[in-house]
Amino acid sequence: MVEITRIFGTPWCSDCKVSKTFLAEHRISYEYIDIDEDEASALLVEKINDGKRKIPTIEFSDGSYLVEPSNAELANKLGLVIKPLKTSYDVLIVGSGPAGLTCAIYAAREGLDVVVIEKGAVGGRMNFTERIENYPGFPEGIDGIDLAKKFTAQAERFGVEILKATKIFALKEVEKGFVVTTSQMDDLDTKTVLIATGSEYRTLNIEGEADLLGYRIHYCAVCDGPFYKNKKVLVIGGGNSALEESLFLARFASEVIVTEILDELTASKVIQKQVAAEPKIKTLTSYEIKEFMIGEKRSLEGARFFDRRNKKDVILKPDGVFMLVGLKPNTKLVEKLVDLDDKGAIRTDEKMMTSVPGVFAAGDCRCKSTQQVGSAVGEGVIAALRISDYLKNL
Repeated sequence: MVEITRIFGTPWCSDCKVSKTFLAEHRISYEYIDIDEDEASALLVEKINDGKRKIPTIEFSDGSYLVEPSNAELANKLGLVIKPLKTSYDVLIVGSGPAGLTCAIYAAREGLDVVVIEKGAVGGRMNFTERIENYPGFPEGIDGIDLAKKFTAQAERFGVEILKATKIFALKEVEKGFVVTTSQMDDLDTKTVLIATGSEYRTLNIEGEADLLGYRIHYCAVCDGPFYKNKKVLVIGGGNSALEESLFLARFASEVIVTEILDELTASKVIQKQVAAEPKIKTLTSYEIKEFMIGEKRSLEGARFFDRRNKKDVILKPDGVFMLVGLKPNTKLVEKLVDLDDKGAIRTDEKMMTSVPGVFAAGDCRCKSTQQVGSAVGEGVIAALRISDYLKNL
C-alpha cells in the first residue's frame, strides 16, 4: 500500500492547509518540510516542478509525487476511497464513531444490509483521543485509535460495508425511504438513515484565528503535536480534553502553557493531579484570549490575553496553539430536514427517532448528548433495535 513520505509546503500556503487537514482527519502520518526554511528542499521542489515552487508537493513511498492535489486525488492515491457494493440498503449510517459503528454491528446481526459512510478516519473522534480510561472492559485503559480499530474490525466481521473518505452531498426523502448522493457521485437508496455525525471543535472567532488555523493553530495534539518537538506550545481550555492533550504534548514540547478563562480549571481532579505532576506544564487561570498576532507569511507572532485577575494585557509567544474550548454538534447535513434544539443538536424521541420517520440520530450530534463513548455505544444499540422494529412495520 502506498504511503506518504514527505510533504513540502509553507505555513502560508492555503492548499497546504487543505491537504494537511485532510490527512489529519484520516490519521495519516508524514514528514512535513517547510521549504521557506530548507533551501535544499525548495530546490528539490523546483526540480520536480520544472523550475516552479509549486506547493504542496507530496512525495509517496512508490517514488511518485502529487502536486497541489485535490482531496479526491489524495484519497484515490492512498486507496482510501471504496465504491459501494450495492445501490440499495436497509440502513445507511452517516458517521463511524462509537454510536454509528455500534448501530451497524447490531443492525447487521439482525440480518439487515448496512452501509456506513465516513468522510474522515473510521472510528470518529476515538482516533484523536490519546487514552480512554473509563470504557468498561479495559481496566488499564486503551488508546483511542486502538479502540476505534476494534470497533471497526467487529463491524466488518458482521459484514458491514464502510465507505471511507466519502462525504454526503445530499439527503432527500422519497416515497419509499431516502436517497443519498455521495461525493463520489453515487446515489444510494435506503429505507432508514442513522445520523451519527458526532461533534466538531468550537472556534473562538477572534482576530487572527481563521488565518492561522491549520498552520499554527490546531485542534488535535495527536495529529499535530509531533511537529512541535522541543518547542513551546499553548493550550487554550481547561476541561478534560484540554488537559489530556496537554499531557500528550508534554512528550514532545519543551514547554506547555494551559490557559483557562475561568478562575479554576474545569477538568476532573484526577487529570488535574496528573497535570500538576508534569514539570513541563504550566497552567494560567482567568486568562481570556483576545487576539492571535500574525507576522509575515502568516507566522504566529504572539497570543494576546487579558489577565482578568490582575486587570492587564499579557502577550504569550508560543510556537503553536492547540484550541480545546468545547464541542458543537455536527448537524449541517440535516439542519433543514429534522428538528434541532437551540444549540443545533438533533431532537429525538426515546427510540432515537427524529421528527422525520425513518431518520434516527445517536451520539454527540443528538440533543442532550453526554459526549462519552459509553453513552454513544448505548444510543447506538437503542437505535439499531428501534430501526429493526421500524423496518418490520413498513
